[in-house]
Amino acid sequence: MASQVDLNADVGESYGQWRLGDDEAMLRVVTSANVACGFHAGDPLTLRRTCAAAVVAGVEIGAQVSYRDLVGFGRRFLDASADELAADVTYQIGALDGVSGGRVTYVKPHGALYNTVVHHEAQAEAVVAAVVAYHRPLAVLGLPGSRLLALAEQAGLQVVREAFADRGYTAAGTLVPRSEPGAVLHDPDEVADRAVRLVIGGEVVAVTGEVIAVEADSVCIHGDTPGAVAIASAVRAALLAAGVEIRGFMGQDR
Repeated sequence: MASQVDLNADVGESYGQWRLGDDEAMLRVVTSANVACGFHAGDPLTLRRTCAAAVVAGVEIGAQVSYRDLVGFGRRFLDASADELAADVTYQIGALDGVSGGRVTYVKPHGALYNTVVHHEAQAEAVVAAVVAYHRPLAVLGLPGSRLLALAEQAGLQVVREAFADRGYTAAGTLVPRSEPGAVLHDPDEVADRAVRLVIGGEVVAVTGEVIAVEADSVCIHGDTPGAVAIASAVRAALLAAGVEIRGFMGQDR
């Protein structure tokens, strides 16, 4: 039974005149912000403004690194070489760290890259190598049991196990592809109940009905989901009502 948990959300995904999500409202709810780095979403001004808002809100800033896939929103697998992917990840961390004033404290892969490094050894190694090579220690946020977290831990990095309140799970403990039914949940009450079960009970019901064990240091709410702020607020309220402290994995209180 967890007595505290971090809440994270994907933010900074607007691009130019195109707006996605309500970042300022979301930053008043969560403790960690996975900020886009320009490869799947986000332009430099959006990223700078998002990071500034996160600082004001007292929220940790993470670099949400992606494949170089702006058209596909980073949700398409790219067969990048290890060297290319490591360079792309380093580039994204450095770009976000620059516009944030050096406030990036962790790294989280986005979309297809997130799902790929659960099992793809070479790409997981490339992401970890990029984080290790950065000029200061950064934590790595990812799926429990993934190759990414295993390799990050072997490299001496702080690892943060993540669960998803608003995403469907397979019986194997991975995320249901967005192209399949049950991949994304939209009802705030349902998502809130799942979050409490995840954190308090350490389990979630897969789309096929199996109850699977889940370990979570952080719970994610997707900022691009319609009604995301209402969903995140319901999750926060339900966890607090259940006696769970909302506290960032880097130690910040909200």
